[in-house]
Amino acid sequence: MFVAPALALIGLFLVFPAIWTIYLGMTDYRLTGFAAVDPEFVGLDNYARILGDPTFWRSLRLTLVFVLVSGIIGQSLLGFAVAWALRRITGWAKTLIETLVLAAWVVPASVASFLWIALLDRREGTLNEILGTTGMAWLIEYPMASIIVFNIWVGTAFSMLLFSSALAAVPPSQLESARMAGATGWQQLRDVVIPNIRGHILTNTLLITLWTFNTFTPYLVTAGGPNGESEIIAVYIYNTAIPGGQLGVGAAISLIMLLINLVVALGYLRVGRARGARPAEASAAEASAAEAGPTEKAP
Repeated sequence: MFVAPALALIGLFLVFPAIWTIYLGMTDYRLTGFAAVDPEFVGLDNYARILGDPTFWRSLRLTLVFVLVSGIIGQSLLGFAVAWALRRITGWAKTLIETLVLAAWVVPASVASFLWIALLDRREGTLNEILGTTGMAWLIEYPMASIIVFNIWVGTAFSMLLFSSALAAVPPSQLESARMAGATGWQQLRDVVIPNIRGHILTNTLLITLWTFNTFTPYLVTAGGPNGESEIIAVYIYNTAIPGGQLGVGAAISLIMLLINLVVALGYLRVGRARGARPAEASAAEASAAEAGPTEKAP
């Protein structure tokens, strides 16, 4: 009885849409025409069509580059670097940096996108004014680089907050012992900090990977153009299903995207369990050695 409301919400907002997506992916359902009134069941034809479409593979490749560069490398590393630097900064400077980083995260996606379009506009864009490159079309010449930097700017705050919390939990005594032993800053980071926050790193990487893989915000900046050069998979699904009117094909791509997310999540969870099992095995070995007592040396 207590879990029934939660199960009802899960069924309504997760299970039913998933089942409906699977059904639509096996039909020729369209937004207009006879297929919109009476869609036909086509089985796995949509999936065969997608897997044989070079546009899908290009979109998937662009998405993997986008996730790796802007999410895993960009947001995670920059977020950690900011969190690590803030440990040594106090007062108004720390507040200013945190405010600037968080501002990009809390503003609505539409506002953030408008700011970047204004920044990169080819005629009166702020970046062209600063660099003196009037007429440079950044969104046309470098569409992928533009949305990668945009996504780093938008999402770094989450990694900063998570790593700030993780670094605050590192025992100061361990860092002090490392400093007294003559460890450099890099050695302290490698031998003390990273082992203590390994779980936070895994959690951050998992969430950033999934969020970046599924984000639709870059559509507001480049709309997937020009000529599909920044059409990541979420944008590809939208362009196929809504402007293209092919809801059946769009649903099939969505299911493929869902399966990729599932594989990625299971992979991260497996790595997390493997890392969690190692300390437990080490503790068990130490306990067994303690119970056995000291061993006699051979003559």
